[in-house]
Amino acid sequence: MSYLGVGVSPGNVPVYHGTNLKVIDRRVRLTELVLRCLICGLSVLAAVLVGTDAETKEIFSIQKKARFTEMKALVFLVVANGISAAYSLVQAVRCVVSMVRGSVLFSKPLALAIFSGDQGLAYLNVAAVGAAAQSAAFAKFGQTQLQWMVICNMYGKFCNQVGEGIAVALLVCIFMVVLSCISAFGVFRLYGGKKAQNNSGW
Repeated sequence: MSYLGVGVSPGNVPVYHGTNLKVIDRRVRLTELVLRCLICGLSVLAAVLVGTDAETKEIFSIQKKARFTEMKALVFLVVANGISAAYSLVQAVRCVVSMVRGSVLFSKPLALAIFSGDQGLAYLNVAAVGAAAQSAAFAKFGQTQLQWMVICNMYGKFCNQVGEGIAVALLVCIFMVVLSCISAFGVFRLYGGKKAQNNSGW
């Protein structure tokens, strides 16, 4: 049976399975919609947690304010999550529209574009979380060889909120990886269906 809803019976008579295809596609689209909504909400939460984080301490009569802009890795994290939120919102709207219309994704260029976008954002988020986690580790434990002092002893609230933001961003990364697998299924479903049709002569 082909993934495009056309099967071949033992007597080489084409049999259509459009109903089964729509049921599978509806379930996949619903899962995709839930994941995109989660990614959008969590990306906004991560960006807000890190972007609004600030703490002021007085050191030798001088007030020093810790902000996320002091660390480029945190700026990268905020920007990456902002992009993920906007992209996921657009894709969630697309999913809702297609579900309301009851349409099935048959466009290969669109499937490839979605797959490429999901893959790119997954890599972007993994890189952002990795960089932010490394910077957070330096802030938490310091680096004696490079004479980098521990700053979380002074800015405890700031570090705790940044840690929460990184944890939320890590969830975004996990959901993005799962979503990329779903997008890959959409692409392989189309190309796999074409190969099955060519092998069967239809």
